[in-house]
Amino acid sequence: MKLALALALALLTQFATAQTKSLADIPLKDINGKDTSLKAYAGKVLLIVNVASQCGATPQYAGLEALHKQYGAQGFTVLGFPCNDFGGQEPGSLTEIKQFCSSTYKVTFPLFEKVNINAGPEQHPLYTALTGKTSPLPGPVTWNFCKFIVGRDGKLAARFDTGTEPDDSALTKAIEKALAAK
Repeated sequence: MKLALALALALLTQFATAQTKSLADIPLKDINGKDTSLKAYAGKVLLIVNVASQCGATPQYAGLEALHKQYGAQGFTVLGFPCNDFGGQEPGSLTEIKQFCSSTYKVTFPLFEKVNINAGPEQHPLYTALTGKTSPLPGPVTWNFCKFIVGRDGKLAARFDTGTEPDDSALTKAIEKALAAK
C-alpha cells in the first residue's frame, strides 16, 4: 500500500511538473536552423504569430513590423513562426521565406523555422502549450496570423485571431497592458 501511494505521488508530481514547464524551456529553431528558445526573450512582452507568405492576411507583416518598431524600445518583440498548415500558404524553403519577408515587408523581427500548429502528434510543442488543454486560452488556431501575447512573466496573456489587424486598438491596448505589468 505504501509503495502504491508513493508511486502515485511520484507520478502526480511528475505530471504537475510537466504541466508547469515554462514556454521559455521549449526548444525552438530560428529561421537559420539554429537551436534556440524563448529564453533569449526573458522579461520581454512577446507577440507570437503564425505567419504565411501566400495568405490573404500576408499584408499583416507590415503592421507586425510597425508594432515591433513602435514598442521594441519598451521591451516588446514580435516572433514569426512560418506555418504551412492552412491551405499550403507557406510552401517556401526557410531561405525563401526569409528573403520574402525582408525584401517585401522589410521584416526585422525574429523568424523561426516552419512549425505545425494543428493539434496532433506533429503539433509543435510551443503551439501545444499555447492552445492545448493546459493553456489559459485553449482552442485550435483556425488560420494564419493568429496572435498570442506572452507577458514579461512568460505567461500567455491574450489571444487574437486572424481578423484582428496589427493596428487594431484591442491588440495594441493588450500589448500596452502587458508592457505596463511588472
